[in-house]
Amino acid sequence: MQKDRALDAVAGAAAASNAILFDLFHTLSAIEVTNSPLPPETWEILGLEREEWQQAWRASNQARNRGESTDPYEMVALPARALDPAIDEQLIRAAVQTRLGKFANALLHIAPGVLETLAALRQRGKKLGLVSNADSMEIAAWPRSPLRAAFDTAVFSCQVGCCKPEPDIYLRACRDLSVSPGECLFVGDGGSRELWGAKQLGMTTVHMTGILARFWPERVAECGAYADYSISDLRALLGNP
Repeated sequence: MQKDRALDAVAGAAAASNAILFDLFHTLSAIEVTNSPLPPETWEILGLEREEWQQAWRASNQARNRGESTDPYEMVALPARALDPAIDEQLIRAAVQTRLGKFANALLHIAPGVLETLAALRQRGKKLGLVSNADSMEIAAWPRSPLRAAFDTAVFSCQVGCCKPEPDIYLRACRDLSVSPGECLFVGDGGSRELWGAKQLGMTTVHMTGILARFWPERVAECGAYADYSISDLRALLGNP
């Protein structure tokens, strides 16, 4: 009964909203779900140490996600050559193609339940927006994604120069949809403090835990700290059948 009441509450919040904004990766799809088995990591292909690569890659996050760095080859080559100036160019190109491929799979192979839920929400008159922190490699396949037609607007950080949880990226989606933040429900896995950012603007927040709980259960509580509601399946937004 308690679970039913929770489902009724989140469905009621969705029904009361004029627009619903969604995060993309780990909310609607994920490379961990659509690539089985996962291809080698970039650092493995490059023959570099994992921790050194991760530190160098994280240092480039802002430039990539804000669209200051957009060329796929350069995105990988710059941190790789900082660690190994003599690294083989063919390894860099192989790493680029592998990364492009696994993110393409995440955008091209969307679970039917996700697409059906988005279609049902639009049929109920909801305006739908996508708000994603992503670099240009990660969204290279977006024009071919079945998700593209499901949204009234898609705001990617690398295209607008700002990132969650900064207010501007949410407000850009609101302007595109002609709604105020208070009219919006925001649904995401909670990465990049996105739920906190949405809540600061007055949005109702929904923590989508399905993918997060499957791969990183230890992160669920922290990522959902600013959630008004929590769901494990997107279809909960529609209520009980």
